[in-house]
Amino acid sequence: MITESNMTVSSMTSSGVTFLDTLLQGGYENDIITTFSGPSSSGKTNLCLLAAVHVARSGKKVVIIDTEGGIALERVKQIAPDYEQLVQNFVFFSPTSFDEQCSIVDSLKETISDNTGIIIVDSISMLYRLELGKGNGVFDTNSALGRQFAILTEITRKKNIPVLVVSQVYADFDNRDNVRIVGGDVLKYGSKCLIRLRKKENGVREFIIQKHRFLPEGLSTEFSIVQDGITRTQ
Repeated sequence: MITESNMTVSSMTSSGVTFLDTLLQGGYENDIITTFSGPSSSGKTNLCLLAAVHVARSGKKVVIIDTEGGIALERVKQIAPDYEQLVQNFVFFSPTSFDEQCSIVDSLKETISDNTGIIIVDSISMLYRLELGKGNGVFDTNSALGRQFAILTEITRKKNIPVLVVSQVYADFDNRDNVRIVGGDVLKYGSKCLIRLRKKENGVREFIIQKHRFLPEGLSTEFSIVQDGITRTQ
């Protein structure tokens, strides 16, 4: 079952899960963007919520930009029975268009306070993908996504708080075994940490480090989603 890490690293924020903190040597780095990619139901949102609950319990504010209507408060309550005491530390934004998403990210520079402990964008790619589907200019849409990443990068560096970003994936048309992240190079190069999630048999998920500033590529662990969070299965 999940237990919060006792590990204290000044430049990191706990993932809210002991075995992940051990794998990451402390948790998520405070001054970078960490991006989770993977198929639907692979655990991306669960990982974000576990970190969010940990931060909220510390008394810090949690800012969540929910573009998919997928941040279920009932799931937060399962993870955190003390949710009623924590809810005042959650700030939700729910954009319904890519333009709204851009405006919200733009406003963060002025609205983020010294008491903000984490920013979560779940997902950054859904409304972006819909915008591209409308036939709007690819260059302008990619430029807008790049601007969002630039703003989030500025915030995480100046405020020294982690930014967790979720993105969808798709199969390469020419090679179905090659999974690509929606947002492409903007996310790959804008994120200093890339974590890929895979679904395996019997409900097992795999957490794989694809990019990190000091940990080796390919470092991984397996987990299952349970009622009150996640549990290690390796």
